[in-house]
Amino acid sequence: MQETTYQVDFLQQDKYRLFKGLYTDFIAHAVSDYHFELAPLSYDEFIDAVSKGLIKCLVLLENMLPTAFLVYTTAISESVELNVIHCLGNEDLINKRNMLMKFFMEQTVEERKKAVVCYPMLGSQGEYTPDISHFGFKFVGLIVLRYLMSDSLSSMILENLDVSKYDERYQIVPWNSRYLDAAVRIIHETFKQTSDALFDTRFRTLEGTQDIIDKIVNSIYGEFLPEATTVLLCDGEPVGFAFANVTGGKIGNIPLVGILEQHRGTGLSVVMLHRVMTTIIEGMRSGKRQFTEVNVTTETDNFGALRMYRTVGFREDYSYTQAYLEPAIG
Repeated sequence: MQETTYQVDFLQQDKYRLFKGLYTDFIAHAVSDYHFELAPLSYDEFIDAVSKGLIKCLVLLENMLPTAFLVYTTAISESVELNVIHCLGNEDLINKRNMLMKFFMEQTVEERKKAVVCYPMLGSQGEYTPDISHFGFKFVGLIVLRYLMSDSLSSMILENLDVSKYDERYQIVPWNSRYLDAAVRIIHETFKQTSDALFDTRFRTLEGTQDIIDKIVNSIYGEFLPEATTVLLCDGEPVGFAFANVTGGKIGNIPLVGILEQHRGTGLSVVMLHRVMTTIIEGMRSGKRQFTEVNVTTETDNFGALRMYRTVGFREDYSYTQAYLEPAIG
């Protein structure tokens, strides 16, 4: 009986052909097992991204055959973003994941001196939570909520929501580029001490928040929707923002909602969200574009945010573990 041998290395050109079967298996499980909202890169697109250094892929070879892989990138944000760990079949999963993770930790020593590692453990990857904790990872629970355009109850909730009663000092207006500096400052103030800043440290500084906002409004994180993005003014000055974009052809997303502390607690965030949603729906009715849903993500214990989203018709869909590893000092 042949003894099983394992080897972990970066995906190299000489293994591209053998890797195709493993990656094809991942594609088949991306939605069902990992809750991917959009189809992952095709095999050719993935290999192209690897060859250009846009993403990095570690492969576990079992008797010289690829049976598991780990994908990460350092190109999108200040963090080391671990995207997915996929194994072929269900045999010896813990050991295979640990071998990939150990090699990943060894290869990212320099990056991890300054950068947080973040890993959204979507779907069945959540099973790995107890084991990845041995590498020093900490965890935040996140929940995805959806407003499905086909859901009559959500439509009824939104249509019957009365948002006409708020202080006359306030005004709701659409996005304009002149509000960019205010958006950076307000989003920074809103998020700098939240769980989001634990795994996306850009929120901790104005410069980092600028990068996030720039990537939203320049359609790096999906197509920006300036007409649906909403600004809350008080006496003519911006005090709150609700951003909107499209992460897929028909999937809307609200990536950020922020309001200065002194203006919270009076339902104004709901007013902003109401305008985002009604603008998107009005665009659908006019035939401008079609959406199947709008989704948002927040912490599982952020009860204020959960209540806010429910108020405009969103419903909880699924939760997952957001793992993060703080920078290694020294």
